[in-house]
Amino acid sequence: MLNRFRQFWTKVISPIANLLLKLGVSADAVTLVGTIGVCAGALIFFPRGHIWLGTVVITCFVFSDLIDGYMARTSGTSSKWGSYLDSTLDRLGDGAIFGGLVLYYAGSAGHSRWMAAVTLWALVMGATTSYARAKAESLGLQASGGLAERSDRLVSVLVIAFFSDVLNLPILLKIVLWALAIASTITVVQRTLSVRKQVLADPANAGLDKPPAAGNGEAHPPATS
Repeated sequence: MLNRFRQFWTKVISPIANLLLKLGVSADAVTLVGTIGVCAGALIFFPRGHIWLGTVVITCFVFSDLIDGYMARTSGTSSKWGSYLDSTLDRLGDGAIFGGLVLYYAGSAGHSRWMAAVTLWALVMGATTSYARAKAESLGLQASGGLAERSDRLVSVLVIAFFSDVLNLPILLKIVLWALAIASTITVVQRTLSVRKQVLADPANAGLDKPPAAGNGEAHPPATS
């Protein structure tokens, strides 16, 4: 859904990325700074009810997710470490965004424990969606796609949160959080069923590796006569 937008923004951020490369800044550094900025924007402004301001700060740092990838590809430094770091820190950023909204609703600014629970569920299901894919791929299976992928969730909540606060229509944010909680749950179910279907289609490769004979990972000592 967002592939066209990604291509457009890649062209926009390429001059910035090229400048950072000339200055000797690494892609990993951009990833780290971007995550710190996203977390700070969400956890400082959202709980206080400054939703639009927090969204603006977060959005500025979210573009680091495009910048670091472009830098790594352009400089030829793409690596398993960079991929791991990027994916791991993405989870922290997502957690901070939805966690900040949980604190907003649980506190005096939002004053809605029910919406705090819904937002927390959206956070948990979003994290489970990512884990389901990672676990499936570690088993040699596929679990991508679904109703609500990470980029869809992130763009939806940030855009609606901004306009909800600017237009003073808090119902908009509540609606999108409900929608994301439901869509993320459906996505987890979709990915689970997809993995199940793949396993049933290939029963010969459905088992996990057998443990060592000793049962504890250690070999038996040689027999003596």
